[in-house]
Amino acid sequence: MPGYKKKQDTVQETLILSAEQYVPAEMVRPSISEFQRTVLSYYERSGRHDMPWRHTTDPYHILVSEIMLQQTQVERVTLKYPEFIAAFPDFTALAGAPLANILRVWQGMGYNRRAIALQKCAIRVTGEYGGILPRDVDTLATFPGIGYATASSIAAFAFNLPVAFIETNIRRVFIHYFFRNKDPVRDDEILPLVDQALYRKNPRVWYWALMDLGASLKKSVPNPNRRSVHYTKQSAFEGSDRRLRGQVLKLLVSRGEMASAAIIRELGKDRDRVLKILAGLEEEGFIRKAGKKIMLVS
Repeated sequence: MPGYKKKQDTVQETLILSAEQYVPAEMVRPSISEFQRTVLSYYERSGRHDMPWRHTTDPYHILVSEIMLQQTQVERVTLKYPEFIAAFPDFTALAGAPLANILRVWQGMGYNRRAIALQKCAIRVTGEYGGILPRDVDTLATFPGIGYATASSIAAFAFNLPVAFIETNIRRVFIHYFFRNKDPVRDDEILPLVDQALYRKNPRVWYWALMDLGASLKKSVPNPNRRSVHYTKQSAFEGSDRRLRGQVLKLLVSRGEMASAAIIRELGKDRDRVLKILAGLEEEGFIRKAGKKIMLVS
């Protein structure tokens, strides 16, 4: 990246000293300047430059990609993202679309509540902010389906703002390079280093680089995130309630409306379990009842 190999200024040198004082001396770790060179060199050489959402700064497109990338593999998002943008090209189109249409395009992504959260975000942007996504992280974090990390990533990628945050790939990189001999590691130990190492000349590229390096580390070394106090192993999808929820929604997308008895019969699952799933979907705003019929909220 142009300029990143230049000599660090006085402020950066102060940050390097601060980082070295913060990390216990017995740990094997690079200086901040060495770490920046490592990360940015990796991205220049091996980064995932072909991701379609990395060729836009449109805040709507960035929002869609960040919500899609929550708990979904990049390869799947790469296929679904262009289709979703083509179907719903802006906040106005998404805000006014029937939920059935949104879920139809969303099929294959899983975690369908993200689709309804996306539409609620679009409705709020068009209704409260004149169709313009706010730049402020704290404001973004109040939107449906968006926590602080996602809000920060949107701010970095859409607006190139120098915000410090942690997500799974970033955590993996910092534990690997700065906490090799420590177990467990807390996020409040990592965050000061994230802030100190932040390449403020181009936060967008810096976070792309960190996330790509983190994804690569997952394949090349034992997962450093297992040493995080925040690590939780994802539960199995096959046979789970999450899978059953998706099957119910897929049925309603294709059939339009069905009686609960027909849904139970079609899925071949325990009646009480399906009814519990239906109650949860109704409470979350996915479906509604009209007499004996169940349908998607329009």
